[in-house]
Order: sequence, then C-alpha cells, then structure tokens
Amino acid sequence: MKKHFTIAAVAVMMAAAITGCQSNGSQSSEVVRTVALSDTMKLPIAYINVDSLLLNYNYAKDMNEEFVKKAEDARSRVNAQMQRFQKDYNDFQRKLQTNAFLSEDRAKQEAARLQDRQVEIEKLQEQLQQELNVQQAQMNMRLNDTVRTYLREMNEVKKYELILSNTMYDNILIDFPKYDITGEVIEALNARYAKNQAAK
Repeated sequence: MKKHFTIAAVAVMMAAAITGCQSNGSQSSEVVRTVALSDTMKLPIAYINVDSLLLNYNYAKDMNEEFVKKAEDARSRVNAQMQRFQKDYNDFQRKLQTNAFLSEDRAKQEAARLQDRQVEIEKLQEQLQQELNVQQAQMNMRLNDTVRTYLREMNEVKKYELILSNTMYDNILIDFPKYDITGEVIEALNARYAKNQAAK
C-alpha cells in the first residue's frame, strides 16, 4: 500500500513539474536567450585572423620581402637568358633569309644549338621555380612553427580549449569580436621578434 502511494506521489509531482515548465516556457527561453547573449559570458575558445596576422607580423613581412626578392632575381635571370636566346634566334632567321650560312649543314648545326639553348633555359626556369617552391614551403613551416610555439606558451596562462584560424571567413562565418585574439597575438609576436633581432 505504501509502495503504491509513493509511486502515485512521484507521478503527481512529475505532472506538476511538467505543467510548470510548460507555463513558464516563454520565461525560460527568455532567460536562456539573455544568458546566451550576455557579454560577460565567454567560452574558452578564441580565433586568429590569419590574413591580418600575415599582414602585420613583422617576421612574416620580412620573410615575404626576402621571398619576393628571390623570385624577382630568378625571373630576371630567366628573362636575361631569354633575351639573349631571342637575339640569337633572330640572327639565325635573318641569316637563313639572306643565305648567309656557308652550307646547309652549318645552318642545321646552328638550329640544333639554338634548340639546345631553349631546352637549357626551360630547365633553368623549372629548376628556379622548384627552388622557390621549396623556399616558400620552408618559410611557411617556420612561420607556422613560430606562431604555434607562441600560442602553446600563451595558452599555459590563457587556458583556451580551442584556438581557431580564420582566413577570409573560411572557417568562421559569423563571429563575435570578444573571441578574436589576433591583435593580442600580433603584438606579442612582434615584441618577441624585435627582441630576437636586437639580440643578433
């Protein structure tokens, strides 16, 4: 008898609770919404705008300038070879048209030499491009290592559970500025880079 009474009492209490929840549903959702939109609440996550980081981190800017200079040097080297080749090719064409070659064999030899030169220039261009690709990959790796090393050290204090990277809204479609730590990270990285440069 006592057991039946207890089950009935629990059933009545559950029904009352459900009714109470239904009647206060609009109030509860307002409370949840207010809490969710509260500026004082902050999840243990952050994000970094990679575009801003690359534009404002002095180490990244210096590495990019160095890379651009090497790319321009490589382009100038190939262009100089191409200009010399074009001049020799134009001379060859002029000699063909004016029958300036002593023999047909001599004309064929010159044509073969020019063809070899063209292949050499193409190989040089490919070699220089591969060197630039390797350098860019190494540069990206060094930059990535530098940023990750700092973030690990920073996070020993900040205790974020998640730090995201965002490039042109690829990863984050809607954001709240309170989670953006880009400026703070850039300032710290630039201070560290300046200190390292001064120590050299």
